[in-house]
Formats: sequence, C-alpha cells, structure tokens
Amino acid sequence: MGQFSVWHWLIVAAVFVLFFGAKRMPDAARGLGRSLRIFRSEVSQMHAEDADSAKERSAGDTAGLPASATASVDPVAHPAKRL
Repeated sequence: MGQFSVWHWLIVAAVFVLFFGAKRMPDAARGLGRSLRIFRSEVSQMHAEDADSAKERSAGDTAGLPASATASVDPVAHPAKRL
C-alpha cells in the first residue's frame, strides 16, 4: 500500500487528459517549465545576494574600528577577557 504501479500512473494521466484535453496539456507543461525556470533563477539570485551581503558584513565588522580594538586579546595578560 502506498506505492503506485504503472497502471495507477496511466489512470492519473488519462484523468488529466479528460479534464484538460489533449490540446491544453502541452501549453500547461510549457507554462510549468517557464515557472520552474523563473523560480530557479530567483532562488539562485537570492543565494548570490545572501553571499554578497555576508561578505560585506564580514568586511564591515572591523572597518570602522581602530587597530587596538581589532587586536586579539591576550588571555594571559587579561584573564577576565578570555574568549
């Protein structure tokens, strides 16, 4: 139970053809393909923007601070400031 055989898929395909007609099926598949392409390009663009903003954040963390503030803390000299 829960697994589809070839006959199940054939019945599902026949129902789609009956509901939408053979003429509309290629148009629906074409529209679905375009939608998936747009979705993939938007997701990849979003990932690229996230990577760029992460680089800017990491570069901007120490940009406005003086050199003494960005130096590492010596745990021996400052035992209370251990990392």
